[in-house]
Amino acid sequence: MSIALAPPPSTLIDAHGRAIRYLRISVTDRCDLRCRYCMSEQMTFLPRSQVLSLEEIAVIAERFVARGVNKIRLSGGEPLVRRDVGELVRRLGAMVGRPGGLDELTMTTNGTRLAEHAPTLIAAGMRRVNVSLDSLDADRFRFITRHGDVAQVIGGIRAARDAGLRVKINMVALKGLNEDEIGGMLSWCADEDLDLSLIETMPLGAVDEDRVDRFLPLTRVFEDLSTRFPLVRDTHRSGGPARYWRVEGTNTRLGLISPLTANFCDGCNRVRLTTEGKLYMCLGHDDQVDLKAALRDGGLAAVDAAIDVGLREKPARHDFRIEAGAAPAVARHMSVTGG
Repeated sequence: MSIALAPPPSTLIDAHGRAIRYLRISVTDRCDLRCRYCMSEQMTFLPRSQVLSLEEIAVIAERFVARGVNKIRLSGGEPLVRRDVGELVRRLGAMVGRPGGLDELTMTTNGTRLAEHAPTLIAAGMRRVNVSLDSLDADRFRFITRHGDVAQVIGGIRAARDAGLRVKINMVALKGLNEDEIGGMLSWCADEDLDLSLIETMPLGAVDEDRVDRFLPLTRVFEDLSTRFPLVRDTHRSGGPARYWRVEGTNTRLGLISPLTANFCDGCNRVRLTTEGKLYMCLGHDDQVDLKAALRDGGLAAVDAAIDVGLREKPARHDFRIEAGAAPAVARHMSVTGG
């Protein structure tokens, strides 16, 4: 596409003085799984005519980099179900390590297609991926995802690791569903030379269960793990909200992402671009600006102006609450905004 050039304006600072250095991009709202805490069983996805083209995603991403973003994460839905996503990865990967470019390009995936795509990701400059995996038990994994095959995902994880990608497992801690597997997951990650991040379930979008029944505070989880594993505090920062520990004697890091029990909004450095071009300043708020309309109607100058509007509206913190019968914090599902 032909885009009118515009000089890069100022770097990205929100109304609370936080520098925005991290852009998460949902390349599709579609997914080949239907995880119970993320989606309803019957989902209505965006028509293809409403989503950004891969070229438009690249142009917007490059504009953010020109304004100081140094880390991009591709997500979904499931990013690897989008046809030709490898072309986008290669274009964004060309900015990694370049002066004024990206420090890192990463991806969050469910792993079902990772074995096929791992060589493309590593060749494009990606060095790390996150894989969502909430159970190692085949029957339980199928129940959580509604139809997934855990062996296929584990095969993808090992293929990615063997190709040279550092793999971090993302596990949503779910009371009464997988809490008895968390210790085993950490042991497996240590054996497989993988990292593990535990995540509290978040009230995003209507699902078929009451999230209060599944909410498991990570404070309680960590107390249990610290009696079973030699955990030492690690100063590692990935650019996201996780706090890290290392399993002593291994290369495995344990990260905790606790949006409800340990609010991390004061250090928020990220914004999210949806597959239909909406820029959300916060996962837990509905405030957004339409970068697709700005790009198509006014080019890069209009994109810059819309980003500036969004930054002024970025809230100080999210309003997540887990209460019996309470409506979700926002109506949109996580797959719309991107993980």
